[in-house]
Amino acid sequence: QVQLVESGGGLVQAGGSLRLSCAASGSIFSINTMGWYRQVPGKQRELVAAMTRGGSRTYADSVKGRFTISRDNAKNTVYLQMNSLKPEDTAVYYCYSNSLPLSTGRGTGYWGQGAQVTVSS
Repeated sequence: QVQLVESGGGLVQAGGSLRLSCAASGSIFSINTMGWYRQVPGKQRELVAAMTRGGSRTYADSVKGRFTISRDNAKNTVYLQMNSLKPEDTAVYYCYSNSLPLSTGRGTGYWGQGAQVTVSS
């Protein structure tokens, strides 16, 4: 079992920045990929960014050049630096971990409880 706890959400004006953090605990040795998804009411949860233990990063096209994912493996923590935020970035952001890279479509995944990010225009 892996437990994920997010922090850092909130309200920001368009053009501003926020940083999300997600700390993992439990069976951390099993984690390969850590990342972030987001969801708005009535829509499917979508991948925002992910990073493997080896440092390979994946970004959604909509956030490339604005968001940066990073990991501190010593602290078992993943970060999402969000710059130049837009109202359409408003969503609940969920931390995610998987025992394998996302490209495999397999592995054991865990979710955090979610953090609200609201961007006002």
